[in-house]
Amino acid sequence: MARTTLRAKGQLTLPDEIRRAARLEEGDLLDAEITHDGILLRPQKLVDATQVWFWTPEWQSGEREADGDRAAGTIQTFESGEDFITALRDRASRRSRQSS
Repeated sequence: MARTTLRAKGQLTLPDEIRRAARLEEGDLLDAEITHDGILLRPQKLVDATQVWFWTPEWQSGEREADGDRAAGTIQTFESGEDFITALRDRASRRSRQSS
């Protein structure tokens, strides 16, 4: 358990271990709520409006899937866009032959 002191004007400093664990940075917003257990602080990260799509549940699901593929070693990398297009064409050609 970490302990902190309430200072003038209601300011308090969260211990470094708490800030690191919650990935808090200077200027981050926190929602404060009284609960039956005490005071609950919830970090509220603001997202640039042009980046909101990235944080949708659907996109995050795809990110987790990609992370899993990376961890499992089931991804391919390509030196160029042309190499990528060639690999896609080869794959489409193999699938076409398999379904014939």
